[in-house]
This record gives sequence, C-alpha cells and structure tokens, in this order.
Amino acid sequence: MTGSTAGTAKSLYDAYVAKDRDAAEALIAKDFRFTSPLDNGLDRDSYFAICWPNSVNTEGFEIIYMVEHGEQVFVTYEGQSKQARFRNTEILTVRDGQIAEVEVYFGWNVPHEVPAGEHRDPK
Repeated sequence: MTGSTAGTAKSLYDAYVAKDRDAAEALIAKDFRFTSPLDNGLDRDSYFAICWPNSVNTEGFEIIYMVEHGEQVFVTYEGQSKQARFRNTEILTVRDGQIAEVEVYFGWNVPHEVPAGEHRDPK
C-alpha cells in the first residue's frame, strides 16, 4: 500500500502501534492539523505532546473500511487498547506524500454497551 494515499494513511496506523515516533514524524506534515471531539485543530507539536503518548496503550487497529478519494482517506477501524476495544472513523488528508490533516469521529466500545435495538441517554 505504500506510495498511495491509503498506503500513507495505513503507515501512520502501523507507526502508532509500533510506537515508532520517527516513522510518524516522517509521515506528518509540518502544517498538520488534528481535530477530534476532544481536540480542535491541534498543530503538529501539540499532537505529538498530547496525543502521541497514548500510543503506549494502543495494541492494534483492525481496518474495517479504508476508502481513498482524491487526497482524502476515509478509515473506519476497531482499535484495541490495553483497557478496551473501540470503533472510530477518521478522515485523513494526504498532500505531497504526508498527512496534512486528521479528523476523528468517535464511535463506540466493542462489544457495544447498549443492547441491540435499544437507546441509552448519555450520562
């Protein structure tokens, strides 16, 4: 997959699991921005200071969907941390072979905590 937009995205997930910061830094553009429900447009330095340390808890990603559309890659994965299994979707923007932007949309824990066919109000 390397060399493609999707390959670049996959390489970042691999670096995160391997705790290979050098590889991640080579993949992430200088003008990088990271947004999630907890982070609003973090720059590259803030991403590495705030988000990267969580890689120590990450054990793997099972890619469910990875769809390349121009310079964007839409990824849904089930991640495994030391504490839980979870499902998220991300949109990564790749420019000139580097990841310029990541948008994270949180999903749910696996297995789902709400019984099938039911609704639960947020706490």
